[in-house]
Amino acid sequence: MNIQPLLDALGLQEDAARALADDLRAQIDDLQTRLRQAEMHLEHLAITRKTVTALADRLPAHTPGLPEHPDYPGILTAFHHAAGPLRAKDVCEALGHELLPKNIEGARAKLKRLVKLDVLTEVDVGSFTRKQ
Repeated sequence: MNIQPLLDALGLQEDAARALADDLRAQIDDLQTRLRQAEMHLEHLAITRKTVTALADRLPAHTPGLPEHPDYPGILTAFHHAAGPLRAKDVCEALGHELLPKNIEGARAKLKRLVKLDVLTEVDVGSFTRKQ
């Protein structure tokens, strides 16, 4: 009995199975790479969400009913970033206005108006802070 044709057929099947296994390993490697990339992207998105959330807490809240003057958003931003109370002079500096008496008095008037609107609190004469 000649078993050579049987051994040749087995060899062909082994070669085909080996080629399939190699192809599957290559696909697994590709999928593992893609999985690592997807996981890294998810991690970056989580970090971004955390950063944006932390920054959003620092943004001044939109206060409806503010007077229609371009200084008011800047004033609120200055108070939002301030560690303590601010004076009219500090607000002028934060807004980039020259420290002239007319500008300081204008800032003081705006601060007093924000106190009346219940946005700021005057903690002592001429010193203001955000409403808590």
